[in-house]
Amino acid sequence: MSDNILQLVVFFFVTALIGGLTYWKCRGQNRNSGDNETKEYFLAGGGLTWMFVAGSITLTNLSTDQLVGMNGNQMALLVWWELAAILGLIILAKVFIPVYYKYNCTTTTELLEKRYNNKHIRAVIGGLFFLGNALIYMPAVIYSGALFMQTMFKVDIPLMYIATAFALVGAIYAFFGGLRAVAVSDTYNGLLVLGMAILVVFLALNAIDYDFSGIPQERLTLIGDADSPIPWPTLLTGMIFIQMYYWGTNQTITQRAMAAPNVKEAQKGIFAAAGIRFLIVPAIVVLPGIISYKLYGDIGDAAYGRIVGDVMPAWLTGVFAAAMAAAVLSTYNSLLNSATALYVCDIHEAYFNKEPSVVKLSGYVTLLLTSLTLVLVPIYQQADSIINLLQQLNGLLSMPIFSIFVVGLLFKNVDARAGIAAVILGVVMYGMLTFKNSPLHTDLHYIHLMPITLIVCVAFALIVNKVVFGLNAQWAGKSPALDDAPQAQAQK
Repeated sequence: MSDNILQLVVFFFVTALIGGLTYWKCRGQNRNSGDNETKEYFLAGGGLTWMFVAGSITLTNLSTDQLVGMNGNQMALLVWWELAAILGLIILAKVFIPVYYKYNCTTTTELLEKRYNNKHIRAVIGGLFFLGNALIYMPAVIYSGALFMQTMFKVDIPLMYIATAFALVGAIYAFFGGLRAVAVSDTYNGLLVLGMAILVVFLALNAIDYDFSGIPQERLTLIGDADSPIPWPTLLTGMIFIQMYYWGTNQTITQRAMAAPNVKEAQKGIFAAAGIRFLIVPAIVVLPGIISYKLYGDIGDAAYGRIVGDVMPAWLTGVFAAAMAAAVLSTYNSLLNSATALYVCDIHEAYFNKEPSVVKLSGYVTLLLTSLTLVLVPIYQQADSIINLLQQLNGLLSMPIFSIFVVGLLFKNVDARAGIAAVILGVVMYGMLTFKNSPLHTDLHYIHLMPITLIVCVAFALIVNKVVFGLNAQWAGKSPALDDAPQAQAQK
């Protein structure tokens, strides 16, 4: 049997096995009408145990955009994103999750509606999250996955063909499975992805006899200078706020933790995900890239696919291809499911139909998002570094959105319109300061711009609240998110 045929056989066998295990775990779950249908489709009926919470959070974040993008920088410095994420996960577990459960939220933006007593602010922020998934994360995941497959197997198939296959399969999976199937498959896939990624690290180290000599010091240091992707002062300014936003308020991540039976189970899953991120993830997202620099030189985002193709035994490449395809599909499924939840719960139910057919409506949204993803893939092909582009684009939404959560949780008596005005200001300001074709472009690193944007947005919201709407914001107290929370069941 030729290597190519063996790879395909193994690939389809592993993929089918994971699909079968997911079906076995999720079989017999009913989708009821109304609110129960919404909870089942978007929160797995509140039935995810801590293992599936941990697995889904891990693999939702860890996909080819991380493995390809971070290794594509070919330097150790990028590990700070993963180390800082641990703090973000702890804040999610100890600060945000008790709040979401107290308010019995389906989406993170539902918290805003209840704190501001206004459905419009929920729709605006939900719409921004929706656009972030549609315009930034989803095309990046599909592009990086297609690029990896193309470079690892050294095939001449056009990248758009591979991207289209990923997007269509992911869309079908997300539509028919809902969050329960997504989270379960994430966990099974996560075991495979982490195992294979660890194997790649050891095979790559063996390829250079564990000898890092000849690699420039700037590729190995954890202290970045002013021209590096992460200058060291940024660790003391914007990095922590980025992590608080991403892990604490981003629907795609928090939705998994909100689908547990109770706060304690959700926290166990989050802490397990933090442990995985500390013990495993840093090595797999930087070491292969550094080693590839010694072997091939500066080859950018093609580094991970090439080194895997060279060091992985032929009989294992089919398994690894299945693992990476699973990572792409799992992240894409998660983004689709969360984006659909935002539209259905935050916009459609609020303005068009309070009791829609969730599955049918989700199908239309999924079709629209999948088409948009494929249209945007060619744009990401032009990026010098996929991970650095993602982080920079993320800043357009992250701090303006995070500011609205900060104001809503720390203060009372704030008009929702003041918060919305602050978000608009933040998006415009960050865009004008960070993008080079803007007349107000500054050389200040985009991570430094994060806390500046956050502070300006919070201050602007409070000023507008006072000057325009004549309201005096009041400090919400020691535990602002819980002091005046409505009575809600602790169980989902």
